[in-house]
Parts: sequence; C-alpha cells; structure tokens
Amino acid sequence: MTEDWIIRAEAICLACGGHCCNDAHPPVSERCYQRLVAGGLPDNAFERDGYRYIRTRADGTCSLWNGGKCGIHTIKPETCRAGPFTFDVKGDVIGIFLKFETICPLVRLLRDVPEAYDQQYALAVQSISHLVSDLTEEEIAAICRIEEPETEKVAEIPRVYSHDHRH
Repeated sequence: MTEDWIIRAEAICLACGGHCCNDAHPPVSERCYQRLVAGGLPDNAFERDGYRYIRTRADGTCSLWNGGKCGIHTIKPETCRAGPFTFDVKGDVIGIFLKFETICPLVRLLRDVPEAYDQQYALAVQSISHLVSDLTEEEIAAICRIEEPETEKVAEIPRVYSHDHRH
C-alpha cells in the first residue's frame, strides 16, 4: 500500500491556497473550544452567531490561516478535518455531503484514488459525528441554515446523541 496520494493531497491543498478557509466559519463545540484554548488560542479567536466559530478577517479568510496553511492544523476543528465533506442534520440522520471540485480541487484526487476517498470519508464521518453529538439543538439549527449548494449527498448516517445531550 502506497501513501503517495497523501503527498499529492498536500500539494493540491498548498497550491489551492486555502480556498476552503474563506468564509468557512467552522463550528466549534464546547469540547473543541476547550481543546483549542488549551492549545493556545485566545478567546478572541472565536465569534458567535447562533453557534461558536473561528473568527474571520475582514477579507473573509480564516483568522488562523497563515502563509497558505492552517495555523492550528494539528488541533483544527472537526469540520476542517472533515473537508471536503460537510453535513446537514435532519432529525436522527446526518447527511454527509461532498463539495464540488469547483470548491475544492482535492475532490478530483478523492474520486480518482478510492483509498484516499475511503480514508477521508471515514475521518469525516468520525469528526462530524463527534461534532454533532457535542452541539446543542439550537447550534445545529443555526449551522444547518447555512446554504452549501455546491455539494452532493454521498451518505446518510445515524445521529449519535451524547450522554449529556442538551435540547
């Protein structure tokens, strides 16, 4: 098994220049917030409008994007890890969507290399499932009001509720 596709993926992301980091507003659950603050992010790195998310600069880029790379790559939020997969929640079902290649050039590699797709899809499902289980119903509703038209549904998975699920 070769991991040549990982090198190709990193090159694609670097060449893209962080298009996915523009106007993204990745949701940050309380658990993720605590992890990011423990990792050194100040409280003013976040905003809240229906849900907590990473602050953006005036030009719309993520405030943590620096020199074409994520400044917190090793601890970044769940939806950033899941990319180019995203989600929507309807009742007890999480819809998993893949962004179009026009939004993320990494999609071509995922389509061409099944191993790459399978690995990123598995990471996305895990990350999104954890995020959704850590958010309140109000936060999920605010996130799901955001339109993401340039995506296609690739799966539906059952929603898992955390033991401290809040209504």
